[in-house]
Amino acid sequence: MQLDPTQFVTTPAPGRSCGTCTLCCKVFDVPSLEKPMGQWCRHCVQGRGCNIHETRPAHCRAFFCMWMTEGWIGPEWKPERSKLVLTMNPVNRFLLVQVDPGAPAAWKKEPYYGQLKRWSQAALAEKRHVVVFINKLATVILPDRDVPVGTVEAGDRLVFKERATPKGPVIDVEKVSAAA
Repeated sequence: MQLDPTQFVTTPAPGRSCGTCTLCCKVFDVPSLEKPMGQWCRHCVQGRGCNIHETRPAHCRAFFCMWMTEGWIGPEWKPERSKLVLTMNPVNRFLLVQVDPGAPAAWKKEPYYGQLKRWSQAALAEKRHVVVFINKLATVILPDRDVPVGTVEAGDRLVFKERATPKGPVIDVEKVSAAA
């Protein structure tokens, strides 16, 4: 899923800095550098930062993960520790969780999985959702289950529908391809 980082909050929370964390330099694609998602950027020095920091693309300059911008997110969520990069889609306000493909099960570990489930429950009233990505492979976290939706390409949409069941409402998820 490709998003415009200039649409995100671009001011770090007080006391937050990337420090030795460079996970965003691995998990996201950077078209201007021909850097695919899931691979380290050729300009990244792991644990130190960007070798072209002063001339890095606007795409990189504008980006801060939610750990950087939201002071209420605990230290356990720092991407180099959690192996998860949290962002908020500025259009639909979905919480997007980009997982380090070198640690694909990181999102299923505690305290992360339990918190993602709680965020999923809290977001339902606003018709917002939590979507986990390992590269382009997406899973929607719902309060009652996790729904693998497969590969999500640019332009694809996730459609959520509520249906009544004898045990109460259930959310169904469907991926609609851009080509459809």
